Amino acid sequence: MSEFKPAIPTRAPVSQRGHFVPPASNPDAIGAKVRVNIDGMDIQVPIGTTILEAARQLGIRIPTLCHHPDLCVAGVCRICVVEVEGQRTLQASCAYPITAPITVKTHTAKVRQSRRAILDLMLSKHVGECYSCFRNLNCELQTLCKEYGVDYYRFGHPTEPMFEVDKSSYSVRRDMNKCILCRRCVRTCIDLQEVGVLEAIHRSDKTTIATFMQRPLAEVICINCGQCINRCPTAALGAADPTDELWRDINDPTKHVVIQTAPAPRSGIGECFGLPAGVPLTFQMNTALRTIGFDKVFDTNFTADLTIIEEGTELLLRLYKALVLEQAVALPQFTSCSPGWIKYIEHFYPEMLPHVSSAKSPQQMFGSLIKTYYAKLHGIDPANIVTVALMPCSAKKYECNRPEMCDSGFKDVDYGVVTRELAGMFQEAGIHLPSMPKSDFDDPFGTATGSGVIFGATGGVMEAALRTVIELVCGIKVENLFEHADIIPLRGFEAIRMMELKIPKVGPVPDILKKNKDLPFDSWDWLLGATLKVAVAHGTANAKRVLEDIKAGGPLSECHFIEFMACPGGCLGGGGMPIPTSPEIRAARAKAIYAEDASYEVRKSHENPAVMRVYHEFLTDGPCGHTAHTLLHTHYTARGKYIE
Repeated sequence: MSEFKPAIPTRAPVSQRGHFVPPASNPDAIGAKVRVNIDGMDIQVPIGTTILEAARQLGIRIPTLCHHPDLCVAGVCRICVVEVEGQRTLQASCAYPITAPITVKTHTAKVRQSRRAILDLMLSKHVGECYSCFRNLNCELQTLCKEYGVDYYRFGHPTEPMFEVDKSSYSVRRDMNKCILCRRCVRTCIDLQEVGVLEAIHRSDKTTIATFMQRPLAEVICINCGQCINRCPTAALGAADPTDELWRDINDPTKHVVIQTAPAPRSGIGECFGLPAGVPLTFQMNTALRTIGFDKVFDTNFTADLTIIEEGTELLLRLYKALVLEQAVALPQFTSCSPGWIKYIEHFYPEMLPHVSSAKSPQQMFGSLIKTYYAKLHGIDPANIVTVALMPCSAKKYECNRPEMCDSGFKDVDYGVVTRELAGMFQEAGIHLPSMPKSDFDDPFGTATGSGVIFGATGGVMEAALRTVIELVCGIKVENLFEHADIIPLRGFEAIRMMELKIPKVGPVPDILKKNKDLPFDSWDWLLGATLKVAVAHGTANAKRVLEDIKAGGPLSECHFIEFMACPGGCLGGGGMPIPTSPEIRAARAKAIYAEDASYEVRKSHENPAVMRVYHEFLTDGPCGHTAHTLLHTHYTARGKYIE
């Protein structure tokens, strides 16, 4: 597998990798490198390297606000200014490419005075008190003010809000009173995700960040991915927090409150307690959740395994219709686990919605089973059950509130809580999560596999699907093809990855599929010798590249199954994960996820005994059967780009 490079260029090709100058192919060539002296230290760097990058290589910290490792250069905040010998004015180090030998001073009196003045000016329009702000102690502006001794408002300070807080969205809350015009959100939305909801309007001191015609977020084409939140240095952007209402239900003795926890939050929540990225606290979190009052703690990985069975069966049915019956079928099939991706295709490519799997996401499958199967199993009135989903994704909040998600007869999932919010609940309850004892998940939805765990990383859904497809169709162990069942070609952070897998032999159709009496085949002979083509894309800018390639009849149009995730890095880079985020942090979280997968005795979805039990006791007409289709599948809405 290698990174796919389509003929159609991206809108902003540099923004997917941030500003990075690769080492020269021939470092000894004349002009390949240039010498720079920073604070008395010499270093040679490739031509085009910024002063900021060179300084960081020397271990010299230069403060930034508009700069972010995921984004292209802006150079608008000027906090990173430095003195360059021979230059009349201070220079923005993040936007100054080194093309000739220079001498730089990073912390002179002139530089410090300039940075202090910039902070003073930012505070002159910054409304709000730090102690009541949800970003208190995790705010880049606050940190810099402390570092530079900003202990009073030299240019005044507004005491009344100038903008109404936008609370219209189920997912994202906008408070422009706390915006510092760094434009990280704009570059994230336009360049990184290629959605384009936010833009800077007006000029000079009238400049503000706004939506089209300054309409509320709920009335524009926001996909709720929350990537703008993850990169905002202040509290101008945040997730819509339901924890006050959730505490009320937890404390209500008439309510039976259950929570499901996704894998990505477990790999990142430790960051909220001072731990480095990639330290999983899965089982400590189970104990903490019971301590604060949850009646049952379940594992979303259970329904991730269920998703593989349902979505995989749907794919096999599509392939049979296309290859054997020669019917017109929407191929490739697209995954449907990421609600931000779903809303993206609803807005930007509604004509391609038939390609999307009808299977609900693991979150919504879980909620549906809780209020039907689980309620019946334990004799609980579903009206008294409160289902909570701990997710890495702000778009999951919107997904909870989609009108389609009530096939159980009730709202499938009542609350979507993101990683940062749950950490806040623990802190409010006086719990230091890393110190909690370990405990297991509750039955019957506490049994999961390694395949469910890797849903949290980009490529994880596809790897889980192939582990099951290989064994159910070929009748051989996946370990015979991939060492330790690790399908390495699907892993990594390349923008778009493709893989081909030839079906070398076929086995019998497994009993689990035979439960569906409407299955149109009783053998796999029609797949013998076929080559299954799959692809993986993360971030909606890359999703756009894939969809445009398919429309143009490019190589990706020949794929059978494609995994899409709205967020860079997949769920572990979700809009509800701890702040800050960076490529290094996402890589550490991914390492934790794959390590947890490797620790499981059972690592394939079809070998989950609890999932098989559900099919035996409740979904008795099998995968994609009538009951499963009613409760575990859904439809989506063609929205288009233009909001009336």
